[in-house]
Amino acid sequence: MTAAGPLPGSSGGLFTFGEAMGIFVADGIGAFEHARAFTLAVGGAETNVAVGVARLGGAATWLGRLGPDSTGSLIEGRLRFAGVRVLAVRDPAPTGLMVRYRRSAQFIHADYHRAGSAGSRLTPADLPLTELQQAGILHITGITPALGDTARATVFAAVEAARAAGVPVCLDVNYRGKLWSRFDAAPVLRDLVSRSDIVFAGPDEAAIFLNTDDPLDGLTKLGPTEVIVKDGPHGCTALIDGDHFTVPALPVTAVDPVGAGDAFVAGYLADRLAGATPAQRLTTAITAGAFAVTVPGDCDSAPTRADLTALSGADIHR
Repeated sequence: MTAAGPLPGSSGGLFTFGEAMGIFVADGIGAFEHARAFTLAVGGAETNVAVGVARLGGAATWLGRLGPDSTGSLIEGRLRFAGVRVLAVRDPAPTGLMVRYRRSAQFIHADYHRAGSAGSRLTPADLPLTELQQAGILHITGITPALGDTARATVFAAVEAARAAGVPVCLDVNYRGKLWSRFDAAPVLRDLVSRSDIVFAGPDEAAIFLNTDDPLDGLTKLGPTEVIVKDGPHGCTALIDGDHFTVPALPVTAVDPVGAGDAFVAGYLADRLAGATPAQRLTTAITAGAFAVTVPGDCDSAPTRADLTALSGADIHR
C-alpha cells in the first residue's frame, strides 16, 4: 500500500493522538520507599513524538482528552510551550499519572494510575476529520488501542479516514505488557500494521504477531512500504521502498533510556516531513535516539537540530 500524500493545501504536518500523563519521577537511585524528592514531568508516547518533531522544526498537532485538574493544565501548557499544537478535549475523569523510580542503575520501574483516566476515554467523535485529512502524516501507536474499546475504535477510525484521504499512516508498535496480553494484542497490532505505510517495531514486539526470525521481512509482507526495526544499542535496520539500510547506534554515555524510541521515531518523521532521503531520515533518527539516552526525562529534553549536530559532529538534515 502506498499513500498519495497530503491533500493539496494541507499543512503537511504531523497529526497524532493518545494519552498524555503526569509523571512523578523519584530523584536519585534506590528503593522507592527511601525517595525524598520527585520531579514532575509530562509523558506519553504520542506526546513525546509530537514534541520531538516540533523541536526539530516540524509542525505537530496532538489530540487528547485531559482531566479537569492541574495535571491536565500542566500537560497542555508544556506541550504548547514546546511548539506543539494542542487539541485538548476536557473530560470529567482525572488525567492519568505514572510514578517512576530507578531501583538500581540497571532497572527502572513504573507504576501506572491510568485506569478510567480521561485519556483512555477517547472516542471517534473526538477526531477533527478535516484536519486529519490535511495532515502530512498520521502517527499512531500500539498503546492507544490497549486503553479501552472506545480508544481502540478511535485509532481505527483515524486510520481509515487518513487512508481515504491519501495521508500516510505511521505506526509505532510500542507494545505495553501492563496494558494488555500478547494474546489480545497480536491480532490488533497485526491488523494495524497491515493498514499502515510506515511501521516501527523492536524485534521482540514484532515477534508478538509474526512467525518469522526476520522481522523486517515479516512486517514488510503485511503491506507497509517503510519498515524500521529499532534495536536499541544495535542501531536499526530498515526496508524503505524496496531498499535495505543498516545504521549502527552512536556510542554515547547513557543516563536514562526512557523516551529513546520515541525520539528515534520523531527524528525519522521530522525528516520525512521535510523531504529528506531515507538515509538522512535514519541518520537523524539514530542521532535523536542517542541524544535522548544522554538526558533524563521523556520529552522535556527533546533535541533540537543544533543538539543533534553537536552530538554527531556533522550536519544533520534541516
